[in-house]
Amino acid sequence: MAYKIIQDKCKACGACKENCPVDAISETDGVFAIIDSDCVDCGTCESNCPHDAIAA
Repeated sequence: MAYKIIQDKCKACGACKENCPVDAISETDGVFAIIDSDCVDCGTCESNCPHDAIAA
């Protein structure tokens, strides 16, 4: 299952986007979202999120 959800506890720090190896995270006006079709399920976003805001 792709990592699909960046939860409300996201603080828009950008750690997920910075560390995504396939650039599967977009940001618009401080809101981050995972592009499901680009996600390769590596878990890097989840492990790099300091706010524990990413869930599968």
